[in-house]
Amino acid sequence: MRIRRTLAAASLAAIALTGAAVAPAQAAGAAVLTTGSPSGPAVSVGDTLTANLVSGSYATFYNSASGTSGIKCAASSFSASVTSNPSAPGSAVERLNTQTFGSCTSNVLGVTGVRSITVTNLPFTNTVSDAAGNPVSLTPGAAGAMGTTVVLNTILGSINCVYQNSTGISGTTSNTGNTIGFSSQPFTLVSGPGLCFSTGYFSATYGPVTDSSVAGSPVVYVN
Repeated sequence: MRIRRTLAAASLAAIALTGAAVAPAQAAGAAVLTTGSPSGPAVSVGDTLTANLVSGSYATFYNSASGTSGIKCAASSFSASVTSNPSAPGSAVERLNTQTFGSCTSNVLGVTGVRSITVTNLPFTNTVSDAAGNPVSLTPGAAGAMGTTVVLNTILGSINCVYQNSTGISGTTSNTGNTIGFSSQPFTLVSGPGLCFSTGYFSATYGPVTDSSVAGSPVVYVN
């Protein structure tokens, strides 16, 4: 009888120890950023995330939040490195290192072409949250205000329109298409002639976002 009780107690102790060992692994959630699927491997700190514009879409710089006068670009891309990727729920942090624009046109009267659009004062800090709505916050880095210099060809020669945003812009992510997007985010003119808009409103949706540091460049999910 005593032997049976001893064996039963030992069995219960073993089960308890096994449960204690397994419980943390079962409780651990996926990282905020994963590759391949929401339950896929965590994106590693230091990995490079890249994306082009969603196929068939444009990056735009318009004269108002609801306007259609300004510039649109058929090509744009970015590259960011992951600096933090905790377990969900939470926020991952990325460093936006490059952002480029190309194949741009303008419908502004007096503008004959778009020579270049250059993002300045990189890198920026990109915070990706898995909270409701999957909000994104892109904010200035140590170099100063987020800047964009637009060089336009006009009937009177080329002009430079220099825009800045010192507080940051907001966007969202979506696991449908693995996208990140910004809509009508304002940049204030700090230098340029009257042909430049006083405020340029930036919109663009990039995707799919992929982890180019991993073989096969799998798509990135936000959990």
